[in-house]
Amino acid sequence: MISTAHRKVRGATWATPSRARRRVARALGKGVAVAAVVAFTLFPAYFMVTSAFAGRVTSGVDALAPDSITLAHFSYVLAEGGFLGYLRNSLVVALVTVVGSGLLALLAAVAVARFRFRLRTSILVMVLIIQMVPLEALVISLFLLVRDVGMLNSLLGLATVYVALSLPFAIWMLRGFVAAVPVEVEEAAYIDGASWGRMFRSVLFPLVAPGLVATAVFSFITAWNEFILALTFMNRGDKYTVAVGLRQFFGQHTTDWGAMMAASTVITVPVMVFFLCVQRGLASGLVAGAVKG
Repeated sequence: MISTAHRKVRGATWATPSRARRRVARALGKGVAVAAVVAFTLFPAYFMVTSAFAGRVTSGVDALAPDSITLAHFSYVLAEGGFLGYLRNSLVVALVTVVGSGLLALLAAVAVARFRFRLRTSILVMVLIIQMVPLEALVISLFLLVRDVGMLNSLLGLATVYVALSLPFAIWMLRGFVAAVPVEVEEAAYIDGASWGRMFRSVLFPLVAPGLVATAVFSFITAWNEFILALTFMNRGDKYTVAVGLRQFFGQHTTDWGAMMAASTVITVPVMVFFLCVQRGLASGLVAGAVKG
């Protein structure tokens, strides 16, 4: 009996350091994997920034370890490259897209989530099908439509098309937020004497605001990064967006890598600022939107 118990205690004594070593090895392996994923994710951003500030970029080695730092690429992009105008155009288009898609999607989400009407399910399915259609399949028809209404080379026309492209996703996301709000909350507001507009403004809107933030981020990124429609609808240089303006640094036989990376860095800054401003609402919105649909 004594020898058996001694062997068990001795075995446990030897097993504890082994388990501790395995835990340390697993933790170390997870740390290395996370570090590798972070490095893989951040490397393109590092390459872009270092290339933008490098004095001479003729190969990848010059970008990874620049021999000198300069702001010449940024001054060329903003002054001679005309990127200040491109930034202004993109900001106008993106803001109009965010406001327009958010407002229309919210009203449509309230309609399909709260009201019962004929063909309601069919409309929802149609909205989902539209979201699945590739953008390339719509370019010609959208171009003819925009041309017929006289809105080519118009920032408002381009923003209107972006609003239409953002609406399916925004409606589906906001529908989940509206459906998650108990009907009893709205009925309580009506009993207290609130009109529909007052209830919408003071009760429903604050509750679905996180969803609006999430859809605003999607709409902003869609309008900011879109290239095909902006290139198709705009044939005047003063109406270009940043995505179209970036192509001027690609030549037939050579590419101005320093200017292109500087322009890419300038394009990235507004998106980062917008994301930092809405990150709290975005996190809560993505979580809350999965509660009920």
